Amino acid sequence: MILDGFNLTNIGGMNITTLSRKGITKALVEDCLARNAETDGSKPKVLFDVNGQGLSLYHTNASFRSAMQQADMIHADGGFLVTLSKFFKGPAIEERSATTDLIHDIAAECVAKGLSFYLLGGEEELNRDCAIILQKMYPSLRIVGRRNGYFTAAEEADVVADINRANPDFLWVGMGKPREQTISIRWKTMVNARWIVTCGGCYNFITGGYTRAPLWMQNANLEFVYRAATNPRTHLWRYLVTSPHALWIALTVRDKNNSRNDFSK
Repeated sequence: MILDGFNLTNIGGMNITTLSRKGITKALVEDCLARNAETDGSKPKVLFDVNGQGLSLYHTNASFRSAMQQADMIHADGGFLVTLSKFFKGPAIEERSATTDLIHDIAAECVAKGLSFYLLGGEEELNRDCAIILQKMYPSLRIVGRRNGYFTAAEEADVVADINRANPDFLWVGMGKPREQTISIRWKTMVNARWIVTCGGCYNFITGGYTRAPLWMQNANLEFVYRAATNPRTHLWRYLVTSPHALWIALTVRDKNNSRNDFSK
């Protein structure tokens, strides 16, 4: 279910918010503050991203598709979605909201508003270093807990209990698609947090393990090429398979009934 009142556009059968990074940040932070004031014990809302890999998975993986359909908001992490939205009938997406940028936008606002983070996912060293670096970048940011993403099904209850003790405003889940989406939905009725936000390999960018593409490549929707070239073992095959499939879906599937795209404004 998407939050009421948000402008949406449908690409590839997915309802994606048209809000800018600033708009998404403002909406989430204000929602946190409102629900903290109410202290009604409401369960978290969920923010998922969509990029080429996500759009491809949406049409090939039933459990991933089910999870995405239960999100409260989906934002455009893939720049090509922003570009295509300008040619489709309906509202255009204001700008790309890469999660690697969005986490900094939200961190800055959390400092200003006294809201908190919990970092879940990644290997132990990566998770620890990400928390240390974020704390140095935002000294007043309340990082109330962290946990690596390597745990068994039998250990899930302990992980959830640790999150609940921390009671964060933002629970960041960096486990990669489709695991982070399916586990976020499964835990939605179990954890104490205001928002669960999936963030993929975001921790790697914060720690410097991955680097961003030059700005001209980002603006030309070619960051995936840079990532494939700089980290072929992890990304090359994924992009070779999912990018053409995602583009085809975006161009041919417009709504949940799988009707063809309408390019007229």
